[in-house]
Amino acid sequence: MLKSKKSNRVTGSVLTRKQRAKTAKRSLIKYWDLYLLLIPVLIFFIVFKYRPIAELIMAFKNYKFNLGAWNSPWANSFGFGHFIRFFKNAYFKEIVWNTFSLSALNLIFGFPIPIILALIMNELTNKRFKNTLQMVTYAPHFISTVILVAIMEAMLSPSTGVINQFISALGNEPIYFFGTPSWFKPMYIISGIWQNAGYKSIVFLATLSNIDPQHIEAAKIDGANRFHVMRYITIPAIIPTAVILLIMDAGKVMNVGFEKAFLMQNDMNVRVSEVISTYVYRSGIEGAQFSYAAAVGLFNSVINVILLILVNKISKKLTETSLW
Repeated sequence: MLKSKKSNRVTGSVLTRKQRAKTAKRSLIKYWDLYLLLIPVLIFFIVFKYRPIAELIMAFKNYKFNLGAWNSPWANSFGFGHFIRFFKNAYFKEIVWNTFSLSALNLIFGFPIPIILALIMNELTNKRFKNTLQMVTYAPHFISTVILVAIMEAMLSPSTGVINQFISALGNEPIYFFGTPSWFKPMYIISGIWQNAGYKSIVFLATLSNIDPQHIEAAKIDGANRFHVMRYITIPAIIPTAVILLIMDAGKVMNVGFEKAFLMQNDMNVRVSEVISTYVYRSGIEGAQFSYAAAVGLFNSVINVILLILVNKISKKLTETSLW
């Protein structure tokens, strides 16, 4: 009896595998043209995402062009020489703090804005005004970083900028925003919110559109006003999506966009604007210290992974929502 049951299970699993293989084959034949379109995407990910993983060994070696990453000699201190050098760098704490504080502030102030914007848009009844607001808030996302910084420089110029002209009209001295270290972080964060808040709100709007209208109607029949509907129906519906996005953003806390930080950086604000990405560029590209730059980049990635796992674990305990 036991043997027959066991044989039935094995037969069933084999049949299931055969059925899956047949289904996959039929799908491949039927939708071959669509699968063909995936080939360039797969090539891109293999070449630029997965293939470089094999070269991480460069961080533990003294890279030589003529030998390649795998045949180059190992770095000092059992391969950890470049990491130790970075930790002993006089500006190590400053660079790490600039990176973490800038990204953390961007997360604290930038994360809630798309949620608030989505809630406001969800409450709008005038379709024309709603569409206009969406277009106005989405458009900045498609402006390149170079153009964004150029706009900031034009508006904040101490001599011809609109902002400083307004400050001068009030009887105050013009402010050289780009040359004042204390203004770097506010400029970076505010410009980031302006550029990305509308685009990021799309995810939350999509979540809100999935709320069953019958729940809202039932709440209104029971005497609930807009505030009650938002508090007890809308916001609880948006929380799982917000938590997932928060976890993903937490895994990028040590990733500050290189382009904007580099373009906004100058000799007067470099003490607060030098982040890991700009430091890697200067040491790796300009200084031709490829192994050292790879070690710094690997350190940055490890910190991000640790933060991602930690935040995901905390979220799972507090909200029962997690990535895995």
